[in-house]
Amino acid sequence: MLRIAITGASGFCGSHLAEAAAAAGAEVRCLGRRPGPVGTHVRWDAAAEDPDLRGADLVVHCAAAVGDHPPGSPAEAEQHAVNVDGTARLLAAAAGTPVVLVSSASVYDPRADRSLVREDHPTGGGHRNAYGRTKAAADRLALQAGAVVLRPRAVYGPGDPHLMPRLLERVRHGLLLLPGPDVPLSLTAVQNLAEACLAAAEWPPGAYNITDAEPYRRDTAVRTVLAAQGVRVRIGHVSVAVAEFAARRGLLPGLTPYAVDQLARPVVLDTTRATDQGFRPRWALTSALSATNDHECATPTKIT
Repeated sequence: MLRIAITGASGFCGSHLAEAAAAAGAEVRCLGRRPGPVGTHVRWDAAAEDPDLRGADLVVHCAAAVGDHPPGSPAEAEQHAVNVDGTARLLAAAAGTPVVLVSSASVYDPRADRSLVREDHPTGGGHRNAYGRTKAAADRLALQAGAVVLRPRAVYGPGDPHLMPRLLERVRHGLLLLPGPDVPLSLTAVQNLAEACLAAAEWPPGAYNITDAEPYRRDTAVRTVLAAQGVRVRIGHVSVAVAEFAARRGLLPGLTPYAVDQLARPVVLDTTRATDQGFRPRWALTSALSATNDHECATPTKIT
């Protein structure tokens, strides 16, 4: 039986992974300040302590400090402590145990064209928030240590605490204004990410983009996500320049330069490296959003 240590298992991505790993027959150990949904709880404060990974056959590092804070803001120190220093401590403690890091497409430099982003896209600068900058630093540490690094984009699904609330808070009287014209965007169902985490234990070290099988048109995807919550909206468009001005001035709650960038410009990840390893994402918007229980979300593949 595979003994898998999952950090951040009380969070959105980590909890789905823990449930999928348990359903696949693994012994699950949930590392974090709070217990995960299944398995054994091993307490770990990623910002201050070395993790106890004794006996683990595989480590999947999902723990992260999230939040759309400007680079250089006071919040960046907290994100650095968890995302960078915590990752460094975990990699040192792993000491030869295979590690899969759940990174993010936020590591990619937004100044370069992202109409088709491969894993060699620059990650060294240009990040529009502290999260992207600290995740990029953690990503580099993991690659240097020989880990498998997964880079999902805009993870969504049952229990989503990020994408859905941000969209809902921008709906006014049934209208949602989006910056610029409709664009193609890659999204990642949390179920696809969980299955990729388990499959990646057998992949060569390196970075892999993880998304749903096909990109979506932004406006259609937004309508679908909101409709899953019973919210019907009309979508209007404002110019990117106006949206960026409002974001810089803080004129609308939750609207930041990062949010405008993520919505206004095409961002499509090339997943060839993952599919070359045999990974086939099974979940898409409708199926992922309609899955409401552990059985539906769990991978059927047994692991030993």
